[in-house]
Amino acid sequence: MALEVLEALDSARTQWYHVTAIVIAGMGFFTDAYDLFCISTVSKLLGRLYYFDPSTGKPGKLPTGVNNFVTGVALVGTLSGQLVFGWLGDKLGRKKVYGVTLILMVVCAICSGLSFGATAKSVMGTLCFFRFWLGFGIGGDYPLSATIMSEYANKRTRGAFIAAVFAMQGVGIIFAGLVSMILSAIFKSSYAAQPFQANPVLSTQPEGDYLWRLVLMIGAVPAMLTYYWRMKMPETGRYTAIIEGNAKQAAADMARVLDIEIQAEQEKLAEFKSMNDYSLWSNEFFQRHGRHLIGTMSSWFLLDIAFYSQNLTQKDIFPAMGLIDKDFQMNALDEVFQTSRAMFVIALLGTFPGYWFTVFFIEKIGRYKIQLVGFFMMSLFMFIIGVKYEYLRSENKNLFALLYGLTFFFANFGPNSTTFVLPAELFPTRVRSTCHALSAAAGKAGAIVAAFGIQSYTLNNNDVSKIKKAMMILAVTNLLGFFCSFLVTETKGRSLEEISGEDERESTLTTTPTNRVPGNRQESRTTETM
Repeated sequence: MALEVLEALDSARTQWYHVTAIVIAGMGFFTDAYDLFCISTVSKLLGRLYYFDPSTGKPGKLPTGVNNFVTGVALVGTLSGQLVFGWLGDKLGRKKVYGVTLILMVVCAICSGLSFGATAKSVMGTLCFFRFWLGFGIGGDYPLSATIMSEYANKRTRGAFIAAVFAMQGVGIIFAGLVSMILSAIFKSSYAAQPFQANPVLSTQPEGDYLWRLVLMIGAVPAMLTYYWRMKMPETGRYTAIIEGNAKQAAADMARVLDIEIQAEQEKLAEFKSMNDYSLWSNEFFQRHGRHLIGTMSSWFLLDIAFYSQNLTQKDIFPAMGLIDKDFQMNALDEVFQTSRAMFVIALLGTFPGYWFTVFFIEKIGRYKIQLVGFFMMSLFMFIIGVKYEYLRSENKNLFALLYGLTFFFANFGPNSTTFVLPAELFPTRVRSTCHALSAAAGKAGAIVAAFGIQSYTLNNNDVSKIKKAMMILAVTNLLGFFCSFLVTETKGRSLEEISGEDERESTLTTTPTNRVPGNRQESRTTETM
């Protein structure tokens, strides 16, 4: 029983507002990635600033537990925010809570840079407090942005549009490295001009304290620039029609931003709603969509163990690859500069292209195949790095960098993008935001495993055996993700209602078992209707 408002959205030509929506939602992901990953560029600087012990004769380092909390607490906040805002997105509407996420990100990014205290412990404690709430705001962006974009887009380009929103994460990672690199270069110039310099390796320049605060606070800028435009977006037509039951308002809202004419169908809408009135925790939902939910949650969980292990530990891997000097060979500002430069290069050449390959090919190849190939290639490259780690580290650093970059490429031209796209398409409108939130939260649970488990295990990059074992573990993790991907199904070229089975009552009158939608109980429905 397809509604005209839904058919109009599915068949609408690509218009300027679609591009606007990608930019508005994408800038949120730009901010998310910058805020989550910029901490990797300055975490070693924090150790030099607050944990320097002159008696050791070595640069200061964050204790393992402190390092894990500084780099990982935002992920805990992200998981919490995903669940809360995902649920609110279905209960209150996508737009009503969309701006709240940005406000949280702006306030907490600024406050993170203003973390002061009388002791190192108090500074780190304050920083972790604000980064938790920063992550809470970031978490809300995942289900809301994905759901909004999927419900605005037409069925021919929906996957590419959702992937384009997520691809802004790659731009955010690039800017996290670029901003840190530029600021550290500026402060390096200032420090070099000073007439007296103590031991340049062991001492930490006072400029370093300004540097890390500025890097964190700049994350508030893109969020502030986006807030006004988010507030001007109307509620999605699917939410207004299917959840609020207001066909007239849905038609008016969509006609205001898209060049389409829609007739309000209030009576038909009431019948449509009654056909799909089941909750997330009902037997009806699990019979229709349980397998898909398990598939999206498990594959995202396994992917993020590998993806965040790569991103959070790269500051420790870079010296082994020869991309930066050892910490005892450079001062604090040099270390930030070289770490940021390496992060920028890897993101630009490996991470960034992967995202946009997905955007360009997702509607041709399909989400399902991209995810399978991505998991398999990540597993292959990590396995090679694990087996040949000593050889790559000592004799072929260029090959090491290439293999490492390829794991990032196939993460993003692969499951890191598709695990974001699929939950926005597979589930019914009334629980779409919540199901995406559950899938994303499972992913962040994997990221937390990476931050508090894998990162701790590999923190000392001189322990070759640990690095090798960690890479082998991640290779197996990706292989498990490959097999879990068989629980989901291809969604390209179909409407959201066809994929989720929301309009199945009409389609079952003509559907045969050979072309029914996987996961929907169409065969039994046909019997009932007959």
